[in-house]
Amino acid sequence: MQKTALVPYAHLPRSHHAHHVLTSTVDVFGTAHWLLTERAPQRGGDVLPFDATVVSVDPGGSVELSELSAVRARWPHLDRMPDGGFVVVASRARRYEDADQVQVFDALGRETLCFSVGDAIEHLLVDEAGHIWVGHFDENPVGIRRWSPTGQLTWTSDDAHIPGLFDCYALNVSGTVAWACPYTDFPLVEIRPDRPDRPVRVWANRVRGAKAMAVHGEQVAFYGGYREDQDRLAYGEILEASVEQTHAVLLIQSDGSAPGRRRAVGRGSRIYVQAEPFTTWCVFDLSS
Repeated sequence: MQKTALVPYAHLPRSHHAHHVLTSTVDVFGTAHWLLTERAPQRGGDVLPFDATVVSVDPGGSVELSELSAVRARWPHLDRMPDGGFVVVASRARRYEDADQVQVFDALGRETLCFSVGDAIEHLLVDEAGHIWVGHFDENPVGIRRWSPTGQLTWTSDDAHIPGLFDCYALNVSGTVAWACPYTDFPLVEIRPDRPDRPVRVWANRVRGAKAMAVHGEQVAFYGGYREDQDRLAYGEILEASVEQTHAVLLIQSDGSAPGRRRAVGRGSRIYVQAEPFTTWCVFDLSS
């Protein structure tokens, strides 16, 4: 199988490498963020509120530091809000409706809002308007939902007729549009809640197990899969009712190695990949 190399994108400054990376992401505007603490969280027991630092590196390489006070999430998701603040969300709720699960911080690092979005979060991505998109895994099969910046539920997949939606394997948010590829049927799904005539479109798809995807025009690329396909990048063409797979390659790091344990974030035509030790983001761009 042919190989395609990821392109280095953003690096955590070396002065911060001694800290523990709780989580990291790339936001809708292309800025990379790392949520850092002094030490790794310990398994078991309650989590005491702790202070954390967000290191942000924009596409031009400029570095910004943000201090967040009294973070509560042990295994968090992170993203930036359009006003310069941040949202930090616990992936697991201690109770099904934990009112402290989501923390919204202003640009000065102060908590301004807390609410719940439900247990078992697989993906959390903020769009350009500040809507918070949440995709759940199978321990809370509520599918995909969108929340307002003030914690109001504004869209849910309950009545969207998405076939086999049980676990949101892949979620891509760009602009104010979301794309998904959920287990068990793995359709390609376009979600535009503000399009009144047809908020959801669905295409049948034969690629199984992808954990991230990129979309550009009528082209799509699915990244990941089961077992030997974990490094697969499967290209497809979006037709009237289905996705026709055209070819597949192996997605490798810029030095030729396999990514190994990694994070992946889908944003429009791009898939950002961060391999352990999670200090560098690389990118694949379907449009290039």
